[in-house]
Amino acid sequence: MSLTTYSLYLAAVAVLVLSPGPTMLMCMTTALNEGKSSALAAAIGSIGAVLGVMTLSALGLGALLAASELAFTVVKVIGAIYLIWLGIRTFCNNAEAIDIKRAATDTGRCLRAHYVRGLLVGSSNPKAILFFTAFFPQFLNPIEPFAPQYSVLALTFIACEFSVLAMCAFGVSAVAPFLRSKCHMRWINKVTGGLFATMGGLLLFSRRHA
Repeated sequence: MSLTTYSLYLAAVAVLVLSPGPTMLMCMTTALNEGKSSALAAAIGSIGAVLGVMTLSALGLGALLAASELAFTVVKVIGAIYLIWLGIRTFCNNAEAIDIKRAATDTGRCLRAHYVRGLLVGSSNPKAILFFTAFFPQFLNPIEPFAPQYSVLALTFIACEFSVLAMCAFGVSAVAPFLRSKCHMRWINKVTGGLFATMGGLLLFSRRHA
């Protein structure tokens, strides 16, 4: 892989990970409600989901989904329903003032739950599959060995994505003590819940471009 090719890939990944979306919103909301450890667990789950999409695309299996209208519609509807459900649940949450010490007593189960939530959010958007199907394979040279190329590109994405999500988690955690009153949390949950539901609705009515 040439330096020019890698530089183009790095620039494209930077644009991708810096673009706001459900994953970033989920990470920030979790950091505010549950603390940065839970937010990082959710971030790792989301990255795991996207890594799975990248692997399928690199192996050529993503092209099957990209070419199938029925498969695209099924994945789109499932993802949209989950985002809308998550939005309604967040919107209707009657928040109490957060007690981080109390939340930390159930760390293991809490982190697993947030990891699964991140996994679901990360895999809820079928456009990510189409994006990596069209985008990721372009940087894989079929003449060169597959494993080293894939490892470099995948690790680059993981490092960039995790860095951005970690900054979101730590940044929100830094200002969270000023926002964890019952009144503030109620309005924050309503706004973030509305955003999740809106993203789900936009996804539900989105159409695949030929």
